[in-house]
Amino acid sequence: MTKKSNTIEISIGSALEYLDLVQTVSDCITGFMGFDEDAAHWIGMSVRESVTNAIQHGNKLDLNKKVDIRFEVSLEQLDVYVGDQGGGFNFDDLPSPLDPENLLKPSGRGIFYIRSFMDLVEFRQLAGGGTEVHMVKKIPSNQGD
Repeated sequence: MTKKSNTIEISIGSALEYLDLVQTVSDCITGFMGFDEDAAHWIGMSVRESVTNAIQHGNKLDLNKKVDIRFEVSLEQLDVYVGDQGGGFNFDDLPSPLDPENLLKPSGRGIFYIRSFMDLVEFRQLAGGGTEVHMVKKIPSNQGD
């Protein structure tokens, strides 16, 4: 049995100026779905961080490349997909920000935070090139009680 969902898709250029737009869309969707303020904040942070990574690290700020963001809204959860057109990266080689040699580094924490805030985070290489991150946040079963 498939679950019924609604899809909202956005395609943006690889410019950080679009982050506020993406954040606003994310906030509207989490509000519509009834996530509490705290959960909505962390979902928004995760979306913003993944889009930032796609723009900076994936597409390397190349204005000719796009970042595609897809929100799939269902009764059970929110699925968010963020895809870039970059060269990809090896997911197994991500350094842990908790390793002693990385504790004071100012970068390298984004994916760690996303994994902490979301219920599921998956990465995959896209057939036409680029990387896609899939993030899931489940709606708590007691929400609205």
